[in-house]
Amino acid sequence: MPELPTLKIQKNIMEIISKTLFWVANSLLIPDIIILLALLVRSLLLMGGFYNQYMARHRNERAFRTKIKELTSATIGELQGELPERDNSLFVRYLRDLLASPPSEAYSDYLISEFESEAEKELSLSRLLAKMGPVLGLIGTLIAMSPALVGLSTGDVAGMAYNMQVVFATTVVGLVVSSIGLVTLQLKQRWYSRESATLDFVARLLNGKPMQP
Repeated sequence: MPELPTLKIQKNIMEIISKTLFWVANSLLIPDIIILLALLVRSLLLMGGFYNQYMARHRNERAFRTKIKELTSATIGELQGELPERDNSLFVRYLRDLLASPPSEAYSDYLISEFESEAEKELSLSRLLAKMGPVLGLIGTLIAMSPALVGLSTGDVAGMAYNMQVVFATTVVGLVVSSIGLVTLQLKQRWYSRESATLDFVARLLNGKPMQP
């Protein structure tokens, strides 16, 4: 019999803890939705910038693909005058700096390292969206699922339907944000890897180094 008060105290403590956790979780729903909507807007802006970057790269590839392949130590000086003046993309900016600098292996390595560092910085937003989209979507889904189940148990169909709308909306928005981040991340990684190899090729020609097999 003396165990009954102890069990009652434990039950009361667990009830307080569960109510506290429920209150904390519900209080996170609105900030979660706000952050999710902010990431959605940012991902749409990223898509616009990504499209412009794609078009600029497409123009550059058509203009420079053959010239880069046929580039030699004797014709490398002609490449600088053929760079587009209004194009200030990351690759063209570093290629222009590389061609304008005096031949120096140390400085060429420094420029390529700086290019790769800035490329990683530009990839950080896509990486963030790809990772945080599903996380925030899942948080919103789990938080809204709890009152939906409560509404189901109490017969509040209208409240359950509203909370299920929140469940599906946060899931969909999170997946959209993640998809945009993942697609742009994969394509940009491929672009920057190819551009880094091109800069290394030009640097080797400028410094008179033999190409590695």
